[in-house]
Amino acid sequence: MAISTATKVASAFLHLSEKRGAGVTNLKLQKYLYYAQAWFLVFNDEPLFDDALEAWVHGPVVAHVFGDYKSYRWSPIGDGGTAIGIPAVEAHLEEILRVYSKFTASQLERLTHQEKPWREARGGLPLDESSRNVISHGTMKQFYSDLMDAAK
Repeated sequence: MAISTATKVASAFLHLSEKRGAGVTNLKLQKYLYYAQAWFLVFNDEPLFDDALEAWVHGPVVAHVFGDYKSYRWSPIGDGGTAIGIPAVEAHLEEILRVYSKFTASQLERLTHQEKPWREARGGLPLDESSRNVISHGTMKQFYSDLMDAAK
C-alpha cells in the first residue's frame, strides 16, 4: 500500500512550486511525479503512490492527473495546490524539486527518453506512436538504484 496518491502528490508539487515562485506545466508536473515515484522506490522500497505511470510519447504520465490539468495545455498550472502534510514525503518532494526544477519540461522529457524505464515500457514503439504501456516499478527501482550506486 502506497503512502499517498498521485493526485495528492501533484497538488503538493504545485504547492511547493508556488512557494518557490515557479510555474509548473502539466508536462513538467508529470516528470516530477515520475522522479518522485522512482526515487521513493529506491529509498523506501515501496511506492509513493499506486497510480500507474504510463510511457506516453512525451515521457512518463499519470493519465488521470494529466487529465485533471489538461485544460492548461502548455501553460503553467494556475492551481496553488495543497501541502501533503506528511513531513517525510514533503522533504522527499522538496529534494525532487531541488534536483529537477532547474530543467525545463522539454529537458526532462528528453532525459526520461534516454532512461531504461521509459524505453523498456515503450518496447521499441516509434517515438511518435501513442502508448498506454505501464512503466514497471521494478525497472524504475533497479535503474535508479544502479544510477545512485554508479555516482558513489
